[in-house]
Amino acid sequence: MKILITGANGQLGRSLHRTFAAHDLVPLARADLDITDADACARALDQHRPGAVIHCAALTDTNRCEQDPALARQINGIGTENVARGCARTGARLVAISTNEVFDGAQSTPYAEDARPNPLNAYALSKLDGEVLAASRHADTLIVRASWLYGDGYVNFNEKVLAAASEGRPLRFVTDEVATPTATDELAAAIAALLERNAPPGIYHLSNEGEASRYDWAVEILRLAGKPDTPVEAITTAELRAGGFTGPRKPPYSVLANTRAAALGVTLRDWRAALADYFARRTAAADA
Repeated sequence: MKILITGANGQLGRSLHRTFAAHDLVPLARADLDITDADACARALDQHRPGAVIHCAALTDTNRCEQDPALARQINGIGTENVARGCARTGARLVAISTNEVFDGAQSTPYAEDARPNPLNAYALSKLDGEVLAASRHADTLIVRASWLYGDGYVNFNEKVLAAASEGRPLRFVTDEVATPTATDELAAAIAALLERNAPPGIYHLSNEGEASRYDWAVEILRLAGKPDTPVEAITTAELRAGGFTGPRKPPYSVLANTRAAALGVTLRDWRAALADYFARRTAAADA
């Protein structure tokens, strides 16, 4: 199958490139395709005629989205609509990547695919716009929501924690923002499995299993990196904001329940196992 990937230079895009290496791939980075340009999207789909498009391109800087919600909607909402229109015209399946942040975190149990979204910030609202627009423009759309992504070759949360520890900066992480760290390689494999099974259109929740706070994640990172004695302060979001943090609101609980993909036999491992593999590869690369 010919597969076109938008946002191909991002951490998920890179994982998808490896996962679909045996396929006819069309990896398009931002420089190759401006998704906010409807004509450019139409030309790309007409030129390449893929069987499937995995749409990863997005503005994921939540602070920037909050400062410029119009830009966030242009990229994450209208840009996704442009890609969906191109897929509808050419008959390509669309896999549109979305986020756990579409939920407000009022629940204390994992969110199923049919739970009602209620975004708390501009980034999440723009991603929900993208979901709605994609599904309305192209019937053969799979919306894949994931959470707290990290992958090889990218400055992600794992690397930021380790950099702060190495530089001796204070490590303070909240205990009341809970979701699931998710390895992009495992997400990419799950997306491949959905396409192989010809999964019906709709919403799918694909994150590693289990749940963690930002504090839990940081502590596990340091343990796996061989720095278990590094001091980490557990704080609340209220304490973080009292200390001067002005970032966008985040859902306090946004763990995703994988019910639809699991019914097709598509599951992901516990987040700790996936993170341990990430650090094993990281160590092997450093020793090579």
